[in-house]
Amino acid sequence: MRRLAARLVIAGMTLVVGGTAAGCSGAPVLAYAQGATQQPSAPSASASAATATVPASARDKTEPAVPSLALSGAPKGVGAKAGILVDAATGQVLWVKGENTELPIASITKVMTALVVIQAGEPNRRIAVPKAVTGYVTKYGADAAGLIPGQVFTTDELLHVMLVMSAADAAYTLANAYGPGLPAFIGKMNAEAAHLGLTETHFTSPDGLPYPTETSTYSTPADLVRLGEVAMAYPEFSSIVDLRVYNLPKGDRHNAVSVSTDSYFLKTYPGAVGIKTGFTDAAGHTLLFEAVRNGRVLIGDVLGSSFNGYAAAALDSEKLLNWGFSLKQTG
Repeated sequence: MRRLAARLVIAGMTLVVGGTAAGCSGAPVLAYAQGATQQPSAPSASASAATATVPASARDKTEPAVPSLALSGAPKGVGAKAGILVDAATGQVLWVKGENTELPIASITKVMTALVVIQAGEPNRRIAVPKAVTGYVTKYGADAAGLIPGQVFTTDELLHVMLVMSAADAAYTLANAYGPGLPAFIGKMNAEAAHLGLTETHFTSPDGLPYPTETSTYSTPADLVRLGEVAMAYPEFSSIVDLRVYNLPKGDRHNAVSVSTDSYFLKTYPGAVGIKTGFTDAAGHTLLFEAVRNGRVLIGDVLGSSFNGYAAAALDSEKLLNWGFSLKQTG
């Protein structure tokens, strides 16, 4: 219950961020309130440790207050262009770099695809794989599970394949069914982004593939951590992104499907529970992540990690989390 309450708090409050790290200026305001309008700010050239203050109106609704974390120093060696780290229990922003910097997000896009589908509330809906999926995957050289046109899967099965493997053919199949058609579905993704107050987020595909341009699907660290909080509040989502492997036996209208996670972070970091990786040439390595240690839940993201190895975003995230988990509670 505390975890659910914490997610509702962070989803509905405005975080006023202050504080400094050595050589860094204080971070500007981060707005997470539903429907809030974020005022664009110049991208931060440096990272800072930050302290979040809950407005009085929010405190009144969430008493007794949960102790905050005492910030000490800042994580070292994080190479990402932008990112954020948040204590999921209190909404305290622990570290931030370029919180409002708009960057391509690659396959983190599939988190919004999953959210729109889950909100439709039809987990057992049966969906035929469309013929066009083969050409789509081939055209963009996308990662795919090899779904065969004409075979039939449930929505829940397709969500598993899409989120565990990051399979573009599963994303395409879901979007085509729930739009119906890709243009209508992408419209729903952007409508949900607007509803959540993600004012610096825009989608042009259901999977993060770089079309019509390499940067036409984009978001910011602040927007993505809000999206991650909302998605992880759905058990249908959080139970999937924690999986390393998904095996679907042969059914009466589909072949057996076996997929494994492409997340180095999920496979190697103790306490990792998700959420979604991504990579394109323009985006670099991206990761929306969450981990739990000794009852503490931290959520965050890194965008534009180094191109040097597919584990780059995971390594940046590990540095953030190791620092975050080392912090002591106040009070």
